[in-house]
Amino acid sequence: MNQPSILELVSFGSDGWGKALLAGAWMTILIALAGYSIGTAIGSFGAWAKISGGRSVRLAADTYTTVLRGIPDLLVIFLFYFGGSTVVTAVGRLFGAEGFVGFPGFLAGSLAVGVTSGAQFTEVFRGAFKAVHPGEIEAAIACGMGRSLRFRRIIVPLTLRHALPGLGNIWQVVLKESALVSITGVAELLRQTQIAAGSTGLPFDFYLIGGGVYLVISTGSGILLRRAEKHFTRGVRRA
Repeated sequence: MNQPSILELVSFGSDGWGKALLAGAWMTILIALAGYSIGTAIGSFGAWAKISGGRSVRLAADTYTTVLRGIPDLLVIFLFYFGGSTVVTAVGRLFGAEGFVGFPGFLAGSLAVGVTSGAQFTEVFRGAFKAVHPGEIEAAIACGMGRSLRFRRIIVPLTLRHALPGLGNIWQVVLKESALVSITGVAELLRQTQIAAGSTGLPFDFYLIGGGVYLVISTGSGILLRRAEKHFTRGVRRA
């Protein structure tokens, strides 16, 4: 029997895996977006803690970034998935439930990716804030801007402008980290690729296809991020 071509393998017919791979790609994007959003929120708070927080808050933020940047991302996913399942099972028993209750893989993976990337967001936002020239903030104060208005109109826009390159790099990292969530059983792109490879006995072909899909997503999102960076840095003098 002749081996099917790449086009036949990725077709949307009854014998093709196109629909499954497309669904997996969409799930990958959802996990990455969820993790990225969670990481942004954590990183914003972490950057504030390192810049303006008290001594104990700064110590907590430093500990968080040191720990999360120093342990493997896969281990964090395991901790959230199995730790979350343990907690949910214990809570279920309090209400009379029997047996093991699994923590949702999508939620565990998104939280793990978000908490892990949050350490990187913290450093990116902190560095971006430090890059804002003090004279611009002083000028806003001289114009009579209140603290909240100064934060919205001056600090946030300028910080984001300086942070954009780093935020783009974090997105690419988060996108690749989403593949690790396959260990929880979530049918994202890598998981669907593994299933297709095992079902057809064509691992090289499907892993090659999966790599190509990841590359398309990464390249496409990279183009959008570069356009966003170009848009928000218009009129900025380059050194």
